[in-house]
Amino acid sequence: MKNKVQSLKQGSCILTEKPFVHVLKSKYRKERCDHCFASEKVFRCSGCNYVYYCNRNCQTEAWALHKVECPFLKKIAPRIVPDAARVLARIILKLQRGGDLEKGFYTETCFRKFRDLMSHYHEIRTDPKRQEHLESLSMVLHDLLGENLMPNHTELQGIYGRVCVDLEELYQKNITLFLVPLQLVVNGFNILDGEMNSIGTGIYLGVSVVDHSCTPNAVATFEGTTLSIRAIADIPSLDWSQIFISYVDLMQTPADRRAELKANYYFLCTCSRCINPEESQRMEVASCPNRNCEHPVIVLDGKDPLKCDECDTKVTEEFRSEFHEVRDFTKLQLASMRDVAYLDVCSICLARQKNVLHSLNLWHTKTLDLAFESAIEMGKWQEARTFGQLLLPGFRKYNGDFNPLLGLLYMKLGKIELFLEHIKEARDYLLEASKILRVTHGENHSLYRIQLIPLLMQTSN
Repeated sequence: MKNKVQSLKQGSCILTEKPFVHVLKSKYRKERCDHCFASEKVFRCSGCNYVYYCNRNCQTEAWALHKVECPFLKKIAPRIVPDAARVLARIILKLQRGGDLEKGFYTETCFRKFRDLMSHYHEIRTDPKRQEHLESLSMVLHDLLGENLMPNHTELQGIYGRVCVDLEELYQKNITLFLVPLQLVVNGFNILDGEMNSIGTGIYLGVSVVDHSCTPNAVATFEGTTLSIRAIADIPSLDWSQIFISYVDLMQTPADRRAELKANYYFLCTCSRCINPEESQRMEVASCPNRNCEHPVIVLDGKDPLKCDECDTKVTEEFRSEFHEVRDFTKLQLASMRDVAYLDVCSICLARQKNVLHSLNLWHTKTLDLAFESAIEMGKWQEARTFGQLLLPGFRKYNGDFNPLLGLLYMKLGKIELFLEHIKEARDYLLEASKILRVTHGENHSLYRIQLIPLLMQTSN
């Protein structure tokens, strides 16, 4: 773990930390290293036949904790341990072997231990859903670890409360349209690969000091299992009360953001973006009924009669009704495609949205996002190019100018243009990606150094 300078410029690495405990998603256990999460040829542990490592060094580094869990994983074979249960098991085993003394530094002298993390004891105890989840995990852990190693119920609830969020639920969210650049698990993080896909979870002690904001000035990125907090704006000093990341997907309405924060992190956000009613209205704007006017029209403020502020065109009751119908239809279709995206459904939504939802409308932007990824998945590069170009303004509006997802969008568009042999356009997109990823990831990150730079070199001739 390292600390950076006190005056923080945009792109500065504020904090870098290894995890206290980390677990690879079980779906990747035969294709990624259980220690470093690298995606390459892996070799099975001969003891448990459950985890895999990419080389002897990773196996040696992981042995201190794995040698304790190895016989337990072997005992329950061939069953797969739920990810949340394995996280808790590793924490329990580590705490019983001195892990409670481990420190996660967030300045040269300030640190947190595992017991310093908030347990949310009262909230967990009065939350039926959490209690049910804890009870099911307790049965799995009892089967895995046995009676002698199981903590009592109060202690287990305290450990669970420091991890808390249903990992399987978060993993499910992270493979959908509503992908987040970073998903906290109360005092941990969903570990993401270079493409911002969730591949595991980690508990980070020092980094847990970082608070949430819907207008963050920092971002968390990963190199393997190592987490870095980087400044995406100039910050006057290393004052952790003034450094913020976003715990949730910013491409949501204020009501949805607040509901997610309340449900998963037990607080209501009161930032200006969340409590200002105009924020929701601006996210759900309609197109102007005048086809020659590109100005957005707010139709959710209850004013009557409605008209465009730019051209004075009146909004009829029929148009308002059509807007609500199209918006609700879109939301329904997006919800139905949480697990699998269908390009034809996206195309139907986009056709209905034309001249009704404004190009910066949140639901239109979400539809374009899903259509873009679906077209890439199907190898329809011309369509993907069109969707990606249309997506850029809305993606920038909701995620901000320096967001890893925006940088990746530019990089994907650059790859598509290269494939289509549009060299100049590819270079323009890749240079934009470079501008963003240099800030969010840094020039030494493998995404920047190994993936982006070679793509740029292909456009330099």
